[in-house]
Amino acid sequence: MRIGSIAILIMAFWSCDSSKKWETQEETKDLPKPTTYEGQVNRYRDSISAVFFSGSNQVLPKSDISPEGRLHYFPPNEAYRVKAEFEPITAGEIFRMKTNTDRLPEYKKYGILHFRLANQDLQLFLYQNVEQPDYLFCPFKDLSNGDQSYGSGRFLDFKADDFTNVADVVLDFNYAYNPYCAYNKNYSCPLPPVENHLDIAIYAGEKKWH
Repeated sequence: MRIGSIAILIMAFWSCDSSKKWETQEETKDLPKPTTYEGQVNRYRDSISAVFFSGSNQVLPKSDISPEGRLHYFPPNEAYRVKAEFEPITAGEIFRMKTNTDRLPEYKKYGILHFRLANQDLQLFLYQNVEQPDYLFCPFKDLSNGDQSYGSGRFLDFKADDFTNVADVVLDFNYAYNPYCAYNKNYSCPLPPVENHLDIAIYAGEKKWH
């Protein structure tokens, strides 16, 4: 009697186990396995989404706070992770960077990143925050702005230590992010200088919010 009961339980277990039940061989084969790099990028993005949608950084309107919320991103693409030659700027000019408000924060031109992408030779300027010299800032615009990404451009961050005694660095547009102004008009955000306007579309990093 016990053996019969065990057999029934085993049959019930297999009939209720949904892990493989509804998958066809074709569907299973077509599911792409994320690479180590993709997993790294996606974990970082999940952590940023958690900060926003938990309300801990108080950027999103309360109506948008949700444990299921996610920021919008282009799929990770290693083609937008490139090697860049770093050209330091000695005694760089200090200037006031324009923002979407009348605030004019001071930045110093720190260096230039020379790189090749989409069969084009391109460059982006790095700026050093005068009040936070360890912080390097790379705001940029590209041809995806307004269509798929935030209209006023996106940002990349670096640390000054990243450029100590090095000639080349990794420039990874998969980590490009939106300024707070993309979510909340109460913030004042820098606008990328004209010298950092790229004549190509960067389909990587964060997409526009709405």
